[in-house]
This record gives sequence, C-alpha cells and structure tokens, in this order.
Amino acid sequence: MWPTEVDALEAEQRRLAQAQPQPWRPPDALMDVAGCWVCFPRGVSGRGGAGDPAWSAAAATRAGRLVGRHVREGVAAAPYLPGLMALRAGALLESVVRGLPQAPDVLLLDATGRDHPRRCGLAVHLGAALDLPTVGVTHRPLGATGDWPQDRAGANSPLRLDGEVVACWLRTRAGTRPLVVHPGWRTDVETSLTVVEQALAGRRTPEPLRQARRLARRARAGLDAGPDPRTVSR
Repeated sequence: MWPTEVDALEAEQRRLAQAQPQPWRPPDALMDVAGCWVCFPRGVSGRGGAGDPAWSAAAATRAGRLVGRHVREGVAAAPYLPGLMALRAGALLESVVRGLPQAPDVLLLDATGRDHPRRCGLAVHLGAALDLPTVGVTHRPLGATGDWPQDRAGANSPLRLDGEVVACWLRTRAGTRPLVVHPGWRTDVETSLTVVEQALAGRRTPEPLRQARRLARRARAGLDAGPDPRTVSR
C-alpha cells in the first residue's frame, strides 16, 4: 500500500483517485475523532532524507476528551517531495493509528486530499490504507485557490483546482487565519466541515490534531507520553 518509488506511488495515487468508496456520514451519537501527526528532528533543513528519525502520534477524542493515544518512534522512508509525502511518512502514520486502543470513527491529519496534482493527497491515501474516513486539515492549500471567508467563526469558502471544488477555507475563530479543510477518503466537503467544527473544542486547531502534535513533540523531546506505557512502542 506504500510504494517506495516515485513512479509506483504516482500510479497508486491515480488508482485511488478513481476509486469510489461508499460515502461516510457522521453518526447521530457521539463519535471518536482521531488525529495523527509526525515530526522530525529540529534543525533539519531542506527535504531531509531517508532514515531521518521520526516521532509519530495518534490521539482519539470523544466530545473533546482524550480517550486513546499511541506514540511511536521510527524513521522516514524518503526525503520530502511535494505531492509525495506518502513516501516519507505514510507507513509511519498508518502504524501509529493502528496502535490506538480502538479504531476511531474518522481520522484527521495534516495533509491534503483532492487538492493534489493527481487528486490523491496523503489524506486520501492513508484513509484507503486504514479503511477509515479521513479529513485533511492544513494551513494553506497545495494548488487550489479561492478567497478567504468572512471574518467570523464558522465562515467557509470554496477552494478550486482546475474549476473543481476540492477543499474549502474554514474560519475557526474570528481574527485568525482560516484553515483549509480537505475531504479525504469517503468524505465530501460538507461532511469534512462538520467533523472539523465538532472537533474544535473551542480552539483554532481541531483537538485530536492538537493532542497528536503535542504527543509527537513530547516524544521528540524525550518526555514521557503519559502514564499508560501500553500506548508507547519502539
């Protein structure tokens, strides 16, 4: 599922972009929303390289409360290449999400979805690998363009790539830069917005992503992830 060569990954991205999985809709009951994150050593410049140390974390929340986590140390499989982040971190993120105590209803990650040259960013690819609905959340689009929404919480506006709406801006808090919400595997723009808004917990960044980022950075700093050692592996 995670090719190691550029040509093979591009072929897999094209295949997944054409897939038509069953659309997912949020349940009426409380749902578990997970986030995953990977970070690399401080001070690494440029694209990095294969073998770079990496710290990944996954955190699951329910109604804004942390209900599961997993932290993992590993190495990058490749340098960073635009549109090919799956080469560097795809397997790391799949592994750490699979380490959660139970599978979440939906997964958030810092990656694009259809806003991608082959319409298959890491948010789509990871969802397919895990068989989980996914939503990407980034600070800026990859190739799509569109005006910012109004300066009020909850305002959104479309982002288009070659005339197609592939993502949207979302203003999570007034007076702050909007985030980009990317439909991923089994999700559309409307569903993705619903998931992100429900996961904000009063903050600018969705709580599952914020928790996963915090855990990954603590691991990088050599700090204990928490009192439950079963959620940490090496």
